[in-house]
Amino acid sequence: MRISLQELVGKGYKDFWETERRYRVCKGSRGSKKSKTAALNMIFRLIQYPESNGLCVRRYSNTLRDSVYSDLKWAIHRFGLDDYFDYTLSPLQITRRSTGQKILFRGLDDGLKITSISVDKGVLCWVWIEEAYEVTNEDDFNKLDLSIRGKMPPGYFKQITMTFNPWSATSWIKARFFDSPDPDTFVKTTTWQCNEWLDDADRGVFLRMKENNPRRYRIEGEGEWGIADGLIYENVAYEDFDVDAVRKTPGIKAAFNLDFGFTDPNAFVCEMVDNVAMKIYVFDEWYQTGATNRQIAEQIKAMGYGGQVIVCDSAEPKSIAELREEGIRAEGSRKGRDSVNYGIQLIQNYQIVVHPRCTEFAKEISNYCWAKDPKTGKLLDKPDHEFSHGMDSMRYGVSKILMPDAFSFE
Repeated sequence: MRISLQELVGKGYKDFWETERRYRVCKGSRGSKKSKTAALNMIFRLIQYPESNGLCVRRYSNTLRDSVYSDLKWAIHRFGLDDYFDYTLSPLQITRRSTGQKILFRGLDDGLKITSISVDKGVLCWVWIEEAYEVTNEDDFNKLDLSIRGKMPPGYFKQITMTFNPWSATSWIKARFFDSPDPDTFVKTTTWQCNEWLDDADRGVFLRMKENNPRRYRIEGEGEWGIADGLIYENVAYEDFDVDAVRKTPGIKAAFNLDFGFTDPNAFVCEMVDNVAMKIYVFDEWYQTGATNRQIAEQIKAMGYGGQVIVCDSAEPKSIAELREEGIRAEGSRKGRDSVNYGIQLIQNYQIVVHPRCTEFAKEISNYCWAKDPKTGKLLDKPDHEFSHGMDSMRYGVSKILMPDAFSFE
């Protein structure tokens, strides 16, 4: 069977496809076909190198099935090779029938399974880390890197591929791979404009974003790093902390809060506040566009927080009333002149510790900046609206804890 790679894969990735450097790191905008290209490349290499095997990794194992596993099945179908591979869900695995070659799937949340990875036939050559921005701890990457070892057959090579959207300019990935040129590393930035299979509706989304939300477009449309200049919260750590252990801390207080949205996402965020250690632990989240208040109530209950007081944006009394009708203990946040900046100032006294499961919150807090005067470029004393949903939500709930009961902005 003869196939045209250019017809199947498209343009814009020739150098990515051909490099044999150990680290192949590709950041890009949404819709830049980086994940689909990585999937096609792994299947192509399994055919090209019949003693090779692959490993696909994400931060959490429960996210693999609906992302890289599905993308690889799509790639096999695109190559017309459906009859040559078998798929299993337990364990999650793809096997080439004629050779026994395997593609394995692991989450970094199971350290033992990562460090002891092995294959029964051939050699493990190809590792693909999808949504690599989720890997907030460089040591987790180093452990994986060290586990990919051993002698290769003649003509074979090992390669770790990382694909992601570049949410934060403070990421260790930027410092390690993009800021320090290394002969073992290939880096690439791609955008939606190299994806010739987007239709007019898809392209319209990006064009409208460019016009209406230029700051978000810089990241989601151009694949550039998130903006670090003017960050509002700088004392932020990303740690896989034990939620139950923190919950047992003497004097710890929990906050559950909601910023309403529809076209913009609503942001339901959960925190614990330790006033002794001066830390705010962000441990759970739910972001969703287009959700009705009934759906929001159902989700809060499904997450196990239906009995908690939920502090909501007080500018939406109708929505708060509807949540109460659905059995949610919703109440309004404190509002008034300077309430936003005062709440921010209170929170700035604390270290904010973000659990890795809170991926949307992590994106927002690493890009939550003071607005700029469009004429002078100087920072203003109000936050920029972009990336503010979870930040507003946190402020509603945490401010309620940090402010005395008698405090009023009126």
